[in-house]
Amino acid sequence: MEQLKGQPWLPKFSVPKRYDVWLKPDLSTCKFDGSVAIELNIIADTSFIVLNAIELFIDTTSISFTHPAIANSSNSNQVLKPLYIDVVEEDEILVLDFPNTLPIGIGLLTIAFKGILNNKMKGFYTSTYEHNGEKKNMAVTQFEPADARRCFPCWDEPAWKAMFKITLDVPSQLVALSNMPIIEEKVDGDLKTVSYQESPIMSTYLVAIVVGLFDYVEHLTSDGIKVRVYCQVGKVNQGNFALDVAVRTLELYKEYFAVPYFLPKLDMVAIPNFAFGAMENYGLVTCCETNLMYDNQNSAAANKQRVVIAVAHELAHQWFGNLVTMEWWTHLWLNEGFATWVSYLVANHLFPEWEVWTQFVNDCTEGLRLDGLIESHPVEVEINHAREIDEIFFDTKSDKKGASIIQMLQSYLGVECFQRSLASYIKKFACSNAKTEDLWATLEEGSSEPVNQLMNSWTKQKGYPIVSVEVRDQKLVFEQSQFSASGSLGDGQWIVPITLCRGSYDVHKNFLLQTKSETLDMKELPSDGNNLASSWVKLNVNQTGFYRVKYDEDLAAKLRYAIENKYLSATDRFGILDDSFALCMARQQPLNSLLTLMGAYSGELEYTVLSNLINISYKVERIAADANPELLECIKQFFITLFLRSAVKIGWEPKKGESHLDAMLRGEVWTALAMFGYDAALKEGSRRFHAFLDDRNTPLLHPDIRKAAYVAVMRRVSSSNRFGFENLLRVYRETDLSQEKTRVLSSLASSPDPSIILEALNFLLSSEVCTQDAVLGLAVSREGRETAWTWLKDNWDHISKTWGSGYLITCFVSSIVPPFASFERANEIEEFFANQTESKIVRTLKQSIEQVHINANWVQSVQNE
Repeated sequence: MEQLKGQPWLPKFSVPKRYDVWLKPDLSTCKFDGSVAIELNIIADTSFIVLNAIELFIDTTSISFTHPAIANSSNSNQVLKPLYIDVVEEDEILVLDFPNTLPIGIGLLTIAFKGILNNKMKGFYTSTYEHNGEKKNMAVTQFEPADARRCFPCWDEPAWKAMFKITLDVPSQLVALSNMPIIEEKVDGDLKTVSYQESPIMSTYLVAIVVGLFDYVEHLTSDGIKVRVYCQVGKVNQGNFALDVAVRTLELYKEYFAVPYFLPKLDMVAIPNFAFGAMENYGLVTCCETNLMYDNQNSAAANKQRVVIAVAHELAHQWFGNLVTMEWWTHLWLNEGFATWVSYLVANHLFPEWEVWTQFVNDCTEGLRLDGLIESHPVEVEINHAREIDEIFFDTKSDKKGASIIQMLQSYLGVECFQRSLASYIKKFACSNAKTEDLWATLEEGSSEPVNQLMNSWTKQKGYPIVSVEVRDQKLVFEQSQFSASGSLGDGQWIVPITLCRGSYDVHKNFLLQTKSETLDMKELPSDGNNLASSWVKLNVNQTGFYRVKYDEDLAAKLRYAIENKYLSATDRFGILDDSFALCMARQQPLNSLLTLMGAYSGELEYTVLSNLINISYKVERIAADANPELLECIKQFFITLFLRSAVKIGWEPKKGESHLDAMLRGEVWTALAMFGYDAALKEGSRRFHAFLDDRNTPLLHPDIRKAAYVAVMRRVSSSNRFGFENLLRVYRETDLSQEKTRVLSSLASSPDPSIILEALNFLLSSEVCTQDAVLGLAVSREGRETAWTWLKDNWDHISKTWGSGYLITCFVSSIVPPFASFERANEIEEFFANQTESKIVRTLKQSIEQVHINANWVQSVQNE
């Protein structure tokens, strides 16, 4: 038995084929009863059965194993009972030791158990909602990555696919959902027994159950798949948009993957307490309310886009993840990265006017930011034990870098070849498991390109290159080296798909940079070198490659000219700015150079570009203030001037026929001006907020500008002027719209007054704020850094106890620690957390402290300029 402990995977001498699961949740006591009958194929000589179970009270007397070979023998004892039963909590396994070797072939293992409907938002847990003014519980499952074992004993690894037959005993007035359609419902007084169709084979992490009070809207796809969106009673109309998107997305994926949706129905359910944005359970997608519900009167344009991306992402998994499943968590990056990438493909198809591929560079930038840290890791990480999964599963780099290198690969291979090969991959591995290498092999076969060799350099090593380019003797000289935000040297080398153009997007060149350096004769890129309008050179055209570019001074100056004169696409304007910011942070470029470049973007009206300009300005303001507080007002005025032209042109009021992107831009640019203290923005935001207090339907405060108005109000709040703060709390308490609550929470800590910030942070810990929403209010103003850090230390025990079981605890660290910029504070943070045991925060903490060191070095560099 000792040999079975501490192993990375369950032993392979028994294979689950089918589960018959019965559960009876009690929503009053928050407990459940259950039993499972597992059809097992014993494929090797063993007296052990080892499966996963944790936090379950196993009825040891109920455990038995029946086998036809036993039943047909003369042995009167036809049912085998284990001699020893051991629950190994550290490994989350249940070990059954039988007195004799088990017969080869199919048998039936039965186990009865009890469990707790926990409040940790994982396994089988409770979520609360209000109905007719009364708080009620619903029961929800969240099994990914490895928490089905908290609901029933099972082989809780993705490779152990099986069929599932679910039966539930639930209160008769409630809606009970699972992966498959209901085949029978028997009502017996206050209780009903609901039986569901048996599922096709799937992994345990995709099994799902939801029990609660819901309304729904429904529609059919062209081939008869019933699609429903379930919401809380009274909110069902907010599900119509997601329903329409889901139906159209299923149709699109059927065509794109050349394989129809595999199940007879698809349900999507809005859950009030939900740790993740959404979860792709087969046939029963669960989502937090903000990712599924859209209100025409009160939701902003950004909320609408968020619903589309979330629905498209989770539905992509129905093929890429559910039908074809990763063999082990090492390949999680591909599961998540692909779903992120293809969700933009869908959004672009359904709403081409949104220009989402331009916005995709935001995901790429987040991947670059995380992967530029020394404390990064390859996207493909070897997972050697189930307890290691969380650390990678909750790391957003898997999504961001994964999606970015898939985009880079598609750009290199071509759209049609990539799609055709993907369809072949789905067909080949349908209803089974696959590794990253299986996809590369299929793409290699379909393209005749060295995909495996190319992609291994991006998935199996951390980091990415910065490609330096300079002009020498009428030649472009390219040199790659590993980029590091800390400015340190790395020894990584990549096969880099270089794309470049000169003076026009019609004059372009593509090649693979496979060595440290390469030269290109500029005669291959004909141009009038004396004409500034046509002499610029841009690498990484439209930002399809996952790398940064550093230009020599002359090339950089010509690009500034091209930016000022709008010769470049939005994605290229975005990329030049973002690379310059990263180089400045890494102390490879002075701050003055970055500010000069930023000045070239005056009057910018493209949403993605201006949004990134705003985000960079917030970070630069903090660094400048730390480097020299006397410069703060000057820097703020620089940014006010930079954004004012755009803000005046876009205005406060929505314009008839304006674009979706203009609607999103309006809120961001006025929020920025409020944060930098532009008096006219503060006054106008406050005026509109007062009108909103008097009339919640006033046209003066459109949902797209509410966040800007809330921030404007909070920037004027102090301990002696609490009106705005108290009235924002009133808005929070009076609304039942999740998106409105989110807007308020994300604005409360914008005040410059530390005492108000402390109140706002304490409010996050109150019972008025849903557990998963607390992290939305952690982005405090520059003036609130010290208050937030003291608050985190004072409340860490409570935070750790409440959020420590899931990834949300990492948000407390990643929001509050990185804004600091001193070595002394980095040491203090390290010392405080030295005795903390939460393994889930280890990587986030190291990355956050590294960012503090990067900031501190940057501040010193600015002081020396």
